[in-house]
Amino acid sequence: MTPRTDLTNYLIHYPREAGLGDEDPETVLDRYHTPDYELVNDGVLLDRKRLLDHIRPARKRAVGLRVEVEQALVDGDHVAARYRLIAELGKGAAITTEIYMFGELAADGRLRRAVQATRTVPSG
Repeated sequence: MTPRTDLTNYLIHYPREAGLGDEDPETVLDRYHTPDYELVNDGVLLDRKRLLDHIRPARKRAVGLRVEVEQALVDGDHVAARYRLIAELGKGAAITTEIYMFGELAADGRLRRAVQATRTVPSG
């Protein structure tokens, strides 16, 4: 599965695998993204190193994670999605983030670049 072949399942599985899985974060990142992948999240550029630096501590904080996909579109080498990521933290706390993502795919179907705008919304 790649973002090109099944964007909805990518949006659901990648955060779980990266944030909660036992597999090496680099292996998970490489499964879905090109080596030169860049994510611009709310105007902040995250390259491979910064993404991996973000994933490792997130694994220590999250006890659960789910994604609710509202829209997921693939058009040639471009993708767009609107979804919510609900991170469950210790002691029952949850953070819900609404995400609007636009991306570019590589020839092999993995993401090469993505731009996201996010906002925290009330959980529940």
